[in-house]
Amino acid sequence: MIRTIEVGSCVLIQGILVRDLQNGHVAVRVGEQTFVGRPVPSHRPS
Repeated sequence: MIRTIEVGSCVLIQGILVRDLQNGHVAVRVGEQTFVGRPVPSHRPS
């Protein structure tokens, strides 16, 4: 599943979900690298 995370104040990274962490952060993989950050909520039009 593709997830978007926020790393820092204005950097977003989109990658393959690796795992959910206990502190509410999410790890995603982009190529050979794994990034950890706060998940960005999906926007679904109403």
